Amino acid sequence: MPINTIIIDDERPARDELAFLLKSFPEVSLIAQGKNGLEAVALVKEYDPDLVFLDVQMPGLDGFGVIKKLLERKLRIPQIIFATAYDAYAVQAFEVSAVDYILKPFDKSRIAKAIQRAKKHIDADAPADDRLETLAGQVTNGAAPAVRPPAGQPVKLLVKSQSRLILIDAEDMIFATIDEGSITIFSREVEGSSNYRTIDELAAALDQATFWRPHRSYLVNINHIQEVVPWFKSSYVLKMNDKKSTEVPVSRAQTKRLRELLKL
Repeated sequence: MPINTIIIDDERPARDELAFLLKSFPEVSLIAQGKNGLEAVALVKEYDPDLVFLDVQMPGLDGFGVIKKLLERKLRIPQIIFATAYDAYAVQAFEVSAVDYILKPFDKSRIAKAIQRAKKHIDADAPADDRLETLAGQVTNGAAPAVRPPAGQPVKLLVKSQSRLILIDAEDMIFATIDEGSITIFSREVEGSSNYRTIDELAAALDQATFWRPHRSYLVNINHIQEVVPWFKSSYVLKMNDKKSTEVPVSRAQTKRLRELLKL
């Protein structure tokens, strides 16, 4: 019997890539795709699929919110394979709940393992409800697992550069900036857009002792500040050690924090 499958992801390129990779698995029958959490709930109700590849980060109702809605509505919950760019704290929650996941950018061999694991649950007619309810219980405000990265474990950040999806260690991020709702991450080797939607959201995923927000439009890694330049009216500009020696403004509200951080 084919494994009737649905893909839910708010990004069209990610849906297309996953759909293309699933063509290599004859046991998988892709029956529908959706671009947000509300569509996910509606499609599960309409198609009663065996398996759903569910994106974690989506605007509005995210992947964890979808699980909560399915549980609340007492729908038959399919096997879930989460798709995530998190390579740290979210993954811990998935493993504790025995729920499978794949990391972005997608890896065909990892998808194969996830499908085989889901198939075993489907063949055994093992309900996913208990495992997913455990996961939902670990989620704070339906947005991200209430588990932080273990000390010393590097967080991975997904950077979209041209047509490539690149994972970098958070410690390699020099700074990030937001412009017209889009976040750009800069490292020594890579510059590209982030899947995070706000500076606050990005900062919450990182070590607050290392990453600081000197201005509402910037988040900087204090280990990559090359120079502190005095500016007008007792303010400062940070010169970062990226290839362009980018200058980042320090808001008046953050000047005191700068002095505390660097013992000025």
